[in-house]
Amino acid sequence: MQFKDYYRIMGVSTTATPEEIKIAYRKLARKYHPDINKDTSAQKRFTDIGEANEVLKNTQKRAAYDELRSAGWREGQEMDIPPARQPTHRRSASEFGEVGDFSDFFQSFFDHAGSGGRGGGSGRAAFHERGDDIHATLTVTLEESYRGGERQFSLQTGTQDAPRGGQRTITVKIPKGVISGSKIRLRGQGRPGATAELHGDLYLEIEVAEHRFFRIDGRDLILDVPLAPWEAVLGARIAVPSLGGTVTATIPAGAQPQQKLRLKGLGLPGNPPGDQYLMLSISVPPTASDKAKALYGELAQESAFDPRRHWGA
Repeated sequence: MQFKDYYRIMGVSTTATPEEIKIAYRKLARKYHPDINKDTSAQKRFTDIGEANEVLKNTQKRAAYDELRSAGWREGQEMDIPPARQPTHRRSASEFGEVGDFSDFFQSFFDHAGSGGRGGGSGRAAFHERGDDIHATLTVTLEESYRGGERQFSLQTGTQDAPRGGQRTITVKIPKGVISGSKIRLRGQGRPGATAELHGDLYLEIEVAEHRFFRIDGRDLILDVPLAPWEAVLGARIAVPSLGGTVTATIPAGAQPQQKLRLKGLGLPGNPPGDQYLMLSISVPPTASDKAKALYGELAQESAFDPRRHWGA
């Protein structure tokens, strides 16, 4: 039986962190998986990688292995198997749906370490390790939320070839009426797993950007509408913007500041759709001609309205 250098097999240093070991395993398992790599040597390499990962990812097994290394054992050196350690059960990767046997070296020294008994290891999980999910935020415009459609965006994340970071361009379908806080799941777009089927998922949390006209309240939209004094007093029909285009709104006579008018169904799509609200305010002209001032004077004389009557002063 020969001593095996699991650190060399995994391509990591003896001080590698659990995360570095995890990344290395995913990269190598993907590269040499029999379903992907048809080279005749890939199957053995894949089994060696799984065996090395089985030891180095387990705290107890790794500690036992490091003790052997500290005793001076190196790659390829012949070792005698103590009678008490003679393998009674060959642990085969074929038990996990793959090809190849774990070595005598593993069977003798590590098959039981940290497993609580024979056959207690996690080989199946090791050979079928799933990639991590990724969570990110996607900002969309209010118009995109209203109309839906597709959007391309760049995601900075690890890839199989660049596990510490890379950039991918991803196409996302934006549902109509999506609101802030909604989540979109993209299957298989997360961190790489051992195979394509085991890639993690990408979860995008939607954030609808602020709009120059509308305030957003769930699916409802609020539009501030300034009125001229005479429009508020006499009433008017005015053109107002909506996400679906310009519409005509009826302002009732005697409209008051902060009064809200509802335009049913003109908010964001949904079941039911949201509404659009007009928040009214009075806007006074900054300047007035002599004739306009005279008319305002007549209005002041004619009207008994006192907006400060409630003061009682």
